[in-house]
Amino acid sequence: MRNLILLIILLSFSAFSQTNIEVYLFDLIINDGKIELDNKRNISNNEGYDNQPSFYNDNIVLFSSTQNNQTDIAAYNIRDSKIRWISNTPNGSEYSPTKIPNQKQISAIRLDNDGKQLLYKYDYKTGSQKVLLKDLKVGYHCWYNPEIIVSSVLDDNSMSLVVYNLKDNSNYTFQKNVGRSLHKIPNSKLISYISKENEVWEIKSLDPISGATKKVINAIPEAEDMCWLISGTILMGKGNTIYKFNPATDADWSVFHTFEDKEIANITRLATNTIGNMLALVSDISLKINN
Repeated sequence: MRNLILLIILLSFSAFSQTNIEVYLFDLIINDGKIELDNKRNISNNEGYDNQPSFYNDNIVLFSSTQNNQTDIAAYNIRDSKIRWISNTPNGSEYSPTKIPNQKQISAIRLDNDGKQLLYKYDYKTGSQKVLLKDLKVGYHCWYNPEIIVSSVLDDNSMSLVVYNLKDNSNYTFQKNVGRSLHKIPNSKLISYISKENEVWEIKSLDPISGATKKVINAIPEAEDMCWLISGTILMGKGNTIYKFNPATDADWSVFHTFEDKEIANITRLATNTIGNMLALVSDISLKINN
């Protein structure tokens, strides 16, 4: 909750200096067996808060973006280089937009001006919205399949890993003190999450059906944002560097890419599309804003 409240404060507070968070998109190029980044573009290009990208399909990137002093769901068309707004909620803001499997709908965290926070679903074409989970204060979420949601649920000063079954409206808490980064592991029936139970954070896998968990690797120190490439390689960002690790072939992390330009100096969220030829990431830069 603390992180989301901070976002609202950043959007509403007028000051001479403010963090400008942007979403960048890259092509992933395979060259002689090596993966490289190419064709950088700022797809949000908007003062204020732009964050939490995910791919609706291989041509559409969803993200949360500032519009009229609130945060709404934006859809960026890669082919046309245009943004379309999915939501325009007058009494609240949306975060972490994610495509619902096998549906033309999006799920997102809606934080109302009165502090109420719930997971909603939105029609991709019309933007019509409806509460999806009424009983959980979801901070972040990932779809395991069209009926099962794996989520980081706000619990006092931390988050718990909760699996919710829409078919019978049941939920089960698998672990306390987890992070925000939840992802399906390619070519498996597993979800990855960040465990913060120990002093050294760990990337773990979860089978939401059996409840089995397994450590994958220690996270990069003080980092928790990651994504999986279709090859099974994990990308994790910290500062101006993206690190990589493949559990099947690597013993430890290595540098994937270091950015030299000032625009990308504090990498947070990372996302790839299903065919693995695009990478979206978030970084913030310092701006001067006049009153």
